[in-house]
Parts: sequence; C-alpha cells; structure tokens
Amino acid sequence: MTFAAIDIGSNAVRLLIKRVEDDDRDNKLKKLLLLRVPLRLGFDVFAKGKVSDKKGENLIRLMKAYRQLMKIYSVDECRACATSAMRDAENGKELIKEIEDKTGISIEIIAGEEEAKIVYNNHVEYQDDRSGNFLYVDVGGGSTEVNFLTDGDLRKSMSFNIGTVRILTGKVKDEEWARLNRQLKPIVTDYSDIVIIGSGGNINKLYKMAREKDEATHSFSVGELARLYHILKPLSVKERMKEFDLKSDRADVIIPAAEIFLNIASVTGARRIIVPVIGVADGIIDGLYEKWLEKRDD
Repeated sequence: MTFAAIDIGSNAVRLLIKRVEDDDRDNKLKKLLLLRVPLRLGFDVFAKGKVSDKKGENLIRLMKAYRQLMKIYSVDECRACATSAMRDAENGKELIKEIEDKTGISIEIIAGEEEAKIVYNNHVEYQDDRSGNFLYVDVGGGSTEVNFLTDGDLRKSMSFNIGTVRILTGKVKDEEWARLNRQLKPIVTDYSDIVIIGSGGNINKLYKMAREKDEATHSFSVGELARLYHILKPLSVKERMKEFDLKSDRADVIIPAAEIFLNIASVTGARRIIVPVIGVADGIIDGLYEKWLEKRDD
C-alpha cells in the first residue's frame, strides 16, 4: 500500500510518498520520495492578499508534476492539504478548483486547529517517552501551531498567525504576539520543566548547524539556539548562504523562525528543544495509514 501527502505551505510545497509492504508484519512505513519546491506563496498572499497569476500557474505546473510522480510510484491514497497562505488568499478557493479541474488533485484548505492536530498526532507517534511536559511547536511560513501535552495527554492546542514569511512581509500584528504570550503564560503557572519539541525545516537546519547538541536525544539547548541566532542575525542573506551553505529560500526565513522559538522559550522558561526529523507531510500520511489499518482490520 502506497500513500502520498502534499503539503502546500507558505514557503514551500512538499510531496512525500511512503509505502508499507503487505508482508511486513511490523507495518512499518518506508519513505520512497520527498520533494520540496520553494514556491513561496506566502510572499504574495501576505503582501497583496492573493496568489499572483505567475505563482498560481507555477503551482498548477507543480501539481501536474506531482500527479505524474504519484502515478510512477503507484500511489494508492493521497491527501493534499494547504495551510496558512491559501487560507488567507482571496483567490485560494478559485485556484484550488482550477487545480482539481486540471490535475484531478483535490486540495483541502485546513484550519490552524486541524494543522495543529496533524502535527500533534505525528509527534506523539515518534516519541518513545511521553512522561513530562512538552510543548510541540511547528513553525511554518504563515502560522505557528502549538500543542501542550503532559505525560502524553493533550491539554491545549493553539494556532497563531505568526510565521516566517508573514514576519518577513511585515504582516504579523502586535496583537497576535500578545495573544501567543497570553495563551502560553497559564501553562507556565501550572507546569514546570517544559521541553519544546520543534518541527519545521528551519529548526531542523538550526539543529544541524548547532555546535553543542545531544545527538542521542536529537536535541540542543535554547542557549545554543540563541548563540546561532546572534551569529546569523547581523549577516545578509548572501552572507548566510556563503558562510553556512544555506539555500536562498532558507537563509531569509531562518531568522524569524529562530525568533519565534526563542520567544516561546522565553515565555515558557523552556531550556531545551528536541528536533525530531518529521513534519506535517508525515502527519498527513500517518492519518491515511491509520484509516487504512482500521478498514483492513474490520
């Protein structure tokens, strides 16, 4: 059985394909393909309110390419989700209808709460030890999804219109930062020793760049993140690309991503960040896989 997930984010559009073999008694999903194309839809949407004609055409071309790749890999089930940028785009629904007409791919524009749920479910599956207080933080181009769990139980799920591309385009309202801080503070009052589990391409890159990290737990300290931030912040995008071997579409968004994580760590008192190598697309496939297992076992 082969599953595919398409994640249409504010910065990049991803295609992930995984397969489980019929004779695999452990029912383990094997990654076959992961593609990431930086269409950067959010730069249009957050600045002008809609996806430009050029980027809309490129998104249609990309969906046609993804459709062909899914045929090559004999994908049985696919789910395509669009997040913050398409939620905000005036022409989002119109563009999605055009994509379905031209490619056959049906795209869901999911709410922030649904996005947070996908992230939460995916992270829990990959966490061996669920004891303790964890803040799951997924930073995207248009929004940040936050889930708080204690001893494996979900206590609070939040979504904020604070994202890397949204920050770069100057479209994050002060009220939204205040809402984030206001909703996080009660957690600190009732719980201590909070550990952040970070998701997204930027925190993964920052972890790889870290000088001091614990590879056994795939984690690094908030202090190390702050050190990296203060080194990267004064540099131009070109200097970051040259000195740290960053791609152009990573070299700009990595700064606001670090700022979001550092802000959340400051409010919650978190001192450490765990960085599992998973994302929203993994969560989408896990959801498809669980439904398939339920049908198979009925």
